[in-house]
Amino acid sequence: MSGLPILSVEAIRPALYRYGLNVEDVQDVLAAATGGEEAGLIFEGDRRFTIVVRLPEELRSDLRALERLPVPLPHGGYVPLGELATLSVAPGPNQISRENGKRRLVVSANVRGRDLGSFVTDVQQAIDAQVKIPPGYWLSYGGTFEQLQSASRRLAVLVPVTLLMIFALLMMTFGSAKDAALVFSGVPLALTGGVLSLWLRDIPLSITAGVGFITLCGVSVLTGVMMVSAFRDGLANGKDIEASILDGALLRLRPILMVALVAALGFLPMALNTGTGAEVQRPLATVVIGGIISSTVLTLIVLPGLYRMAYRKPALAAESPAIANS
Repeated sequence: MSGLPILSVEAIRPALYRYGLNVEDVQDVLAAATGGEEAGLIFEGDRRFTIVVRLPEELRSDLRALERLPVPLPHGGYVPLGELATLSVAPGPNQISRENGKRRLVVSANVRGRDLGSFVTDVQQAIDAQVKIPPGYWLSYGGTFEQLQSASRRLAVLVPVTLLMIFALLMMTFGSAKDAALVFSGVPLALTGGVLSLWLRDIPLSITAGVGFITLCGVSVLTGVMMVSAFRDGLANGKDIEASILDGALLRLRPILMVALVAALGFLPMALNTGTGAEVQRPLATVVIGGIISSTVLTLIVLPGLYRMAYRKPALAAESPAIANS
């Protein structure tokens, strides 16, 4: 960052060599005159005060007065500072930050109207194509983008683990891989509804949206368990597949709609929020509402059809004994 006036000192090296001095001698004199140098201590009872010697304020800001400062020579005598260095006031950095022993310059930017990940990708491509970084320099992207990368790595582990745990619990609940797979079929359509809702509202995919997708998996599986449990109860009571599906769908219609409406209406204020925290709440709520709608459609319409296809008896198997007897 630049903009603050600073005192620039450019040593005249031939003059330093002629007088037998070095740059450090000039710097020490100038530092003592402007910043002060400890010259002793004053004791007052048990209190101790440091004596610091430096030029008055009006002289510290006067370049001509600084040029007249006497610099001691190695073999005695003095020479004016103006003969050994050129003093000037020029704009310079107001702060020099360091990281791992190296200088660091931070360039900040606020991204609006698009997702952060694609913006940083475009920046990296533009820098690689147009900027040649000199040796000893390096680039790193931090801030919110660094947090996005860290959260993405966590989600890459959490999402598969969550799906595996859900499928394992379904296996424990039903004791059947076929029923567990039928209930688990609600997850893809729920995720599809969440993605579609983000696209319709022109909201970029973010970490909070990813958390919403994890929530959707649980809600879609919950409604699927309710429906499949009703189908299994009908078959256990001696009903045929058609009657079990029809009675089970009618029995679970109201509970499934209640679960979907409660969840969707609960997230509706978050989806419409425009105040503080809206950038976090809106993606999460939008994903959940859109996914719940598509998941409910799957549970009420598609899941009964899938269950019938999975458990109906093949017609050829029923007709084969009659054909053999003829």
